[in-house]
Amino acid sequence: MKLFMIGMALALAASSASAESMRVYIGTYTGNGKSRGIYQFDFDPSSGRLTPLGIAAEEKDPSFLAIHPNRKTLYAVSELGDYEGKPTGAVASFAVDPSTGKLRKLNAQPSGGGAPCHLVVDKTGRAVLVANYSGGSVESLPIEADGSLGKPASVIRHEGKVHLPQRQGGPRGHSINLDAANRFAVAADLGLDELRVYEFDAAKATLTPHDPPFAKVGLGTGPRHFAFHPSQKFAYTCLEITSGVTALTYDATKGVLEPIQTLSTLPPEGKEGNSTAQILVHPSGKFVYVSNRGHDSIAGFAVDESTGKLTALDRTPTGGKTPRNFGIDPSGRYLIAANQNSDTLVVFAIDAATGKLTQVGEPVSVPSPVCVAFMPAGL
Repeated sequence: MKLFMIGMALALAASSASAESMRVYIGTYTGNGKSRGIYQFDFDPSSGRLTPLGIAAEEKDPSFLAIHPNRKTLYAVSELGDYEGKPTGAVASFAVDPSTGKLRKLNAQPSGGGAPCHLVVDKTGRAVLVANYSGGSVESLPIEADGSLGKPASVIRHEGKVHLPQRQGGPRGHSINLDAANRFAVAADLGLDELRVYEFDAAKATLTPHDPPFAKVGLGTGPRHFAFHPSQKFAYTCLEITSGVTALTYDATKGVLEPIQTLSTLPPEGKEGNSTAQILVHPSGKFVYVSNRGHDSIAGFAVDESTGKLTALDRTPTGGKTPRNFGIDPSGRYLIAANQNSDTLVVFAIDAATGKLTQVGEPVSVPSPVCVAFMPAGL
């Protein structure tokens, strides 16, 4: 009887956790005059319903967001080319009001390069890592006790030859991600066609180039975003220029990536002018999703969990234009697509067995959405 009661209590606790209300923060572009900054929504994980809660904080071009593990602080890039008179963007920290979810700006630091477009908080909550598009660089910033950002601990500029000078221009840092061990960071450089690997020291909040320093993907493909598989045996990157996805093996002890497969994210007939934007691995590890801008769809792939290779599933229309980003809720039940050029968010239910996406409800309005960040409500 006692074991039965304990089991019931654990089941109820799990049920409560799965139904916990979520906050969703949306990063946007403000340059067109439609948006004012970071927007907030309530998300019901039992129904997939999004409820607008208005603006959480005003900020210039807060295109990408990351949330501290303690949920007390949110960080945003300010995707600018000029900050305080210098050719750099910025990274801002915001305190989260635990009752309302509103954001109060703490401070900002230069990003170490122009147009910062991606950032991540390390697993210990000691540092923020940033990728800069213009000029191609990465930066690490220590996090102070109050959640504010300290001065940059390291800034590393990428150098190298590009395959398509007119399209790629030069080094283009487009994302940075940490592995589960918090030991290695991988920065996708769209201009150099490289996945640059860095050793990360959480205590010092520093990045150091690894040896070997990068994994090369196809020339002229333009790796943009990157995601580790939950097993840490594999990883995936979406190719902006060629509308592809590359699967790689990952040696977590050595920090080494090896490409093993590349597939198209488009149907056989293709789509002129398409480019990929975001890539995420489902929490179960069974599926990979990539957004297509132009085809305006989410491409789904099944993962062979023994080899890491992918099999194409379907391509689901996002119900809007230019899905620049999307997010998967922590339970893995829902995906929210951010349609930048139609000013909408669209929620999709994820079939746990097949990975199929099915739209839930009607599109929800928000100006120029770029990034979707989930955070459980309360502390």
